Amino acid sequence: MKTIFSRPRAMTETITHYCPGCTHGTAHRLVAEVIDELGLRESTVGVAPVGCSVLLYNYMDTDMHQAAHGRAPAVATGIKRTRPNLTVYTYQGDGDLASIGMAEIIHAANRGEKITVVFINNAIYGMTGGQMAPTTMPGQRTTTSPAGRDVDNVGYPIRVAELLSTLRTPSYVVRGSLHTPHNIIEAKKAIRQAFQYQVDGTCFSFVELLSICPTNWGITPVKSNEWLEKNMLPYYPLGVYKTPEEN
Repeated sequence: MKTIFSRPRAMTETITHYCPGCTHGTAHRLVAEVIDELGLRESTVGVAPVGCSVLLYNYMDTDMHQAAHGRAPAVATGIKRTRPNLTVYTYQGDGDLASIGMAEIIHAANRGEKITVVFINNAIYGMTGGQMAPTTMPGQRTTTSPAGRDVDNVGYPIRVAELLSTLRTPSYVVRGSLHTPHNIIEAKKAIRQAFQYQVDGTCFSFVELLSICPTNWGITPVKSNEWLEKNMLPYYPLGVYKTPEEN
């Protein structure tokens, strides 16, 4: 019998620690599949910071490096500049990248560091208890905004893909989603393109993926997918925001 679906070689057999319905695992698999397909497993270094992604090194069968909260782009920059022959990527959540790590991601993109960034946007701090994040939607309830996010008091959610796409430096910036099979397929295409740009030595690449967090949202996985589509997609439109060819 021919095997048509199996565990990517770039993933370990470790049982996941993620909550039921969480799409971090989906994103992990997409990254692993791309690494395998491009033949990069022996020359790839992943950088995982603090947050739900902190245990990425348990799941990826590649070299891994842990970074302090928000500092993954800085660590990845050091690795890539020291060993430019390696493929280096960061895997970061919204609380990590868009809050404490905002300076690192903006300056890494502005310098045109030839690394790949996979950014998980689930509109909330996950691992630390469900607090409001820079990406939390207007009116969305969290442990630190029980009455809903008040934009008059704390401002509007930050659109990171749009923000980075305004930089003059050539880069690849795209936003996908993980809430439907079709969108998962499209997300993998974006991740593959991002890694290919790095392999070719072309540019900095950034892939934002809208994700769900059923536990901290307080609803079922099915309802979470519906909530994402109804509330997040209008504010965070999917698509390619910038390519290096545009510069």
